[in-house]
Amino acid sequence: MFILLTVAIAPGLALFSYFYLRKQIAKDPSRTIFHTFIYGAAMTFPIMFIQHVFEEEEIFTNEFFRNAIFTSWIEEFFKWFILIISIYRHVEFEDAYDGILYGASVSLGFATVENILYLFTFGLDTAFLRALLPVSSHALFGVVMGYYFGRAKFASTANHRGMLFFAFFAPFLLHFIYNGILAVNDLSLYLIIPFMLFLWWFGLTRVKYAHTFAMQQFRKKAETKM
Repeated sequence: MFILLTVAIAPGLALFSYFYLRKQIAKDPSRTIFHTFIYGAAMTFPIMFIQHVFEEEEIFTNEFFRNAIFTSWIEEFFKWFILIISIYRHVEFEDAYDGILYGASVSLGFATVENILYLFTFGLDTAFLRALLPVSSHALFGVVMGYYFGRAKFASTANHRGMLFFAFFAPFLLHFIYNGILAVNDLSLYLIIPFMLFLWWFGLTRVKYAHTFAMQQFRKKAETKM
């Protein structure tokens, strides 16, 4: 059980460590980041309950609609809602790159618990594939969400409401495409590889942009103190 738990947690921890160590600007509020991870982990259970109720009641008879649209919507909405109510106006949300960290943290909290439950049910045979696909995709959805939260809060020329909308819509759209590809049984393997490459490219460019903007913020603050 310990080995299975370790294997389930390791991908999320490794991915978050990568994004955390990329900042290299100032000490980050690790307690608040940890709390965000816990919020993401805790929301797994109400999401699973809602999905189970909808499935049992056969509210969505179309399987593609249920898996590709509804699942993507409810998971990304819960992440977005948690960041709105607990993080967006938090005093420790200090620069644009913090949005990346909080977005990745809430997503990886959810993905880690989901991964633990899945591996406990189906065993270690799927661990490597899940690390490459569901866990990493959730991390990147969170990165994209966090990027737009950072834009909404710190970009002076941004349409703040528009950026908050994109903080939900962009990861939802990416999640919908991801789930939609997996629903196409005969072609999913051929489509998911280029999509994941695109998702990594898109996510890492958001990381780069947020880091650059945060560095500019940091320099301006340093100059004003001189």
